[in-house]
Amino acid sequence: MTERTPLLHYRLSTSVNESELRPPPAGQAPEQHPGSPRQRSNQQRQPKKLSIFFGVVIPTLLSMFSVVVFLRIGFVVGQSGLCQAIAMFVVAYFIICMTVLSVCAISTNGALDAGGAYYMISRALGPEFGGSIGIMFFLANVCGSALYVLGLVEAIVDTFGVPEDGTVATSPYQILPSGYWWSLLYATGVALLCLLVCLVGAHIYAKATFLIFLVVMFVLGTIFISFFAVRPRTILLPSSAAFNPSANGTGPSFPTTANFTGFKLDTLRGNLWADYTVDYTTGTMMTFATVFAVMFNGCTGIMAGSNMSGDLKNPSYAIPRGTITAVIFTFIIYNLLMALVACSCDRVLLQRDYSFLRDINIWNPFVTIGVYSSTLSAAMSNLIGASRILYALARDDLFGKVLSPAKKTSHSGNPWVSVLISWFLVQLVLFSGKLNTIASIVTIFFLLVYAAVDLACLALEWASAPNFRPTFRYFTWHTCVLGIIGCAVMMFLINAIYASASIAFMLLLLLLIHYLSPTSSWGYISQALIFHQVRKYLLMLDVRKDHVKFWRPQVLLMVSNPRSSIGLITFINDIKKSGLYVLGHVQLGDLNTLPSDPLQSQYDSWLSLVDQLNIKAFVNLTLADSVRHGVQHLLFISGLGGMRPNTLVLGFYDDCLPKDKLIDPSLSTSQSTDPPGPFQLEQPPLFHFASLRGSSDRQDFGELGDGKVLGPQEYVAIIADAMKMLKNVVLARYFNNFDRAQALSPPSSSPGKGAVYVDVWPVNLLRPDSCSYVDTCSLFLLQLACILNMVRAWRKAKLRLFLCVEGGRSVRGSEEKLGQLLKELRIKAQIYTVPWDQQVALHWQRQNDWGKKQRSQSPDTATDEKKLRADEEEEENEDDYVNSFPSNATRLSDDYLSAVNKLILDQARPPPAVRFLYLPRPPADTRRYTAYLRQLELLTQDLGPTLLIHGVTPVITTDL
Repeated sequence: MTERTPLLHYRLSTSVNESELRPPPAGQAPEQHPGSPRQRSNQQRQPKKLSIFFGVVIPTLLSMFSVVVFLRIGFVVGQSGLCQAIAMFVVAYFIICMTVLSVCAISTNGALDAGGAYYMISRALGPEFGGSIGIMFFLANVCGSALYVLGLVEAIVDTFGVPEDGTVATSPYQILPSGYWWSLLYATGVALLCLLVCLVGAHIYAKATFLIFLVVMFVLGTIFISFFAVRPRTILLPSSAAFNPSANGTGPSFPTTANFTGFKLDTLRGNLWADYTVDYTTGTMMTFATVFAVMFNGCTGIMAGSNMSGDLKNPSYAIPRGTITAVIFTFIIYNLLMALVACSCDRVLLQRDYSFLRDINIWNPFVTIGVYSSTLSAAMSNLIGASRILYALARDDLFGKVLSPAKKTSHSGNPWVSVLISWFLVQLVLFSGKLNTIASIVTIFFLLVYAAVDLACLALEWASAPNFRPTFRYFTWHTCVLGIIGCAVMMFLINAIYASASIAFMLLLLLLIHYLSPTSSWGYISQALIFHQVRKYLLMLDVRKDHVKFWRPQVLLMVSNPRSSIGLITFINDIKKSGLYVLGHVQLGDLNTLPSDPLQSQYDSWLSLVDQLNIKAFVNLTLADSVRHGVQHLLFISGLGGMRPNTLVLGFYDDCLPKDKLIDPSLSTSQSTDPPGPFQLEQPPLFHFASLRGSSDRQDFGELGDGKVLGPQEYVAIIADAMKMLKNVVLARYFNNFDRAQALSPPSSSPGKGAVYVDVWPVNLLRPDSCSYVDTCSLFLLQLACILNMVRAWRKAKLRLFLCVEGGRSVRGSEEKLGQLLKELRIKAQIYTVPWDQQVALHWQRQNDWGKKQRSQSPDTATDEKKLRADEEEEENEDDYVNSFPSNATRLSDDYLSAVNKLILDQARPPPAVRFLYLPRPPADTRRYTAYLRQLELLTQDLGPTLLIHGVTPVITTDL
């Protein structure tokens, strides 16, 4: 059970300094200073020469042969019978074999360095799995060390302790006082001895490892010989008065002697089936689960060989073969011992004397020597292993300052603080007093660690990462699943409460590391799994199955410089409605003239901005010779499969002075009471965006490109390109200073008494001869406004829908018709009718003036004008009448546009947080792009945050 990092034992027995065992911090190369101990040890390093036997088999065998083989093999057979005992070992070895396959797979996936199983798992699977498994592995080693100390104390008391009931000692060597506190004192002394060895240096134990292995094997040999060489005899049982029901004369008396019968069929028959009774050391009734918990301790320790990776000649070859060899050997030894015990020892002897192997041995001290040597070495190695795991966790800074004291080492590199912390925790566990008491806890910890290793290997296999190609191929995801299921089932059979608490604790550790630990360079298995699942579901997302009922906005927002676009970025995040959101940026340049791609170094700043603003967005950057070509690139390539932008959002082309919002302290995660300064958010520097243009420069294109390289012609061409690609287009104006918190918290003294409004004008205001509000574009406006109103922060906002009517038309009929439409669309909005006869009169007056001017022209000029008019009429026939840029747009007077602008402003009582206006198509004649842009500018002058929206696809349905 040890998982005791025998790597440390062998490495320290050579000329290599212990400081080699310290893994470097994540993302940092090991430091090497001239003349440093590490450099000298590197110069003195001998070639790796540990073979499979010395590097893997011996550590694993010593880990698995300990308390169970000497002190509990009779307990298991006596309580559960030979049949159930064999079944227990089959189940236990099935579980650990599934885990062995996972360990072998991970350990053979690339080159391994020193650091043990924790280092291997954490580097392979990332900090979340590695850190949580590391903590559980540390606790398992701590409890395991205490378990072996208690086993050693139990053996000492059985041999040298005075009977607790005051009866006469049967041996002249029984001189030590016995009892709970005396046993705790002895355990504390043994733990202190282990502590001293670990503080002086693990090499003391490392040099004796092979000698201890020889001792254990020799004692096992004498045990096997004794079953054949020793004659039947009667053995005096240890006192059991403390838990004897006959002590007060109310129950049957327990025998004081038992028999070693030799090989007899009757003895075998008596030991075949289960006979669970009270454990004489704890007084508790035994069950299959409690006996399995004790027995499983002899099956742990399978990771000891993988901890030797740093000293093996060929780790990828040695670890799987050595570990599997040790597992098979121990399984054979355990089953032979159980069979021999069941055939030669009666039931009472097995249930009432856990040290019976000593009594039937050809020379009693042999077993005592085996027990003492194996348990003491196991206790020390578990303590060493726990301290090294804690030290590695502290060096990796997964838990911040909590484990920072454990980083301290001596001049020789021994992590003495980690040793002291581990010893202190072992001492606390020793208060449990009895070996069987903590056996369940230790077993559950190791089962949880094994299940986590199986889960980690399963995750690597399911992630299908190309770099996960272990040379050990005798595993599949089925073996991982079987290992996980086996571990989980046995955990809850042993103790459901302990199992639940352990799993909850491990999940808590995983979440803490995920959210609180700094980013590491180890790689995250979660990212590989997410990628695998996302790819699978993207392939299942078939664009041919799209339906208007499930339409959602998928937005590509073009951003020139985020410093002046914070308000728009956060606002668009609100209207995406769980759809795709991409921040696009075009950098002008030619890759042929550049030494490298200049965009690669900018992604970190953009991703940091996304994190800082807490928005759910992707980032797409492109390099192009013009802004228009760059936007075309992004519209063509952004997204993947069925997740592609269907809506393009552009900042408006105007003269607004940009304002740097990244220096606003309200955006900083650490709120400061100091006055805002230009460097407030730049400590530490999260963003490396270019500074904004000066006040003397024209901000021609609010969110896209630079004013000196992008003209109005190209700007409108970008709008036209998007519509040709069947993309919805949104132009955002006056969002430079937009603040959602401020917009949603109007002063209570306002006419609306603190209410928030969103105004929607679903009529093409550049076509006064049409007041239709049921075309595709108008319905798209209503949909976006409704989506904004569905966002949690905007739910209190009220939609105001303005219906422009002329005096000659039925006002009530239009209002009722629109109200019925809103009811069918499940949109809650207040309808306001707005008479605009005066504005329309200005429009027609301009038309009449144009007609008079045409009649006064010469015949040639008139012919040209008629031809132009014919072209315009052809344009109207090709496009929808309402949806197209009107043929008379060039004749819309500034007076008319200013009057409509004033009409919109006059209706805003109180002013809305944002307005939605109808955006007509750009004219087909590119010569009119400038006039088109000027009309939009006059229409939206001083309106505050405004969205000009043009929809090209149906997005609303009244069907279920």
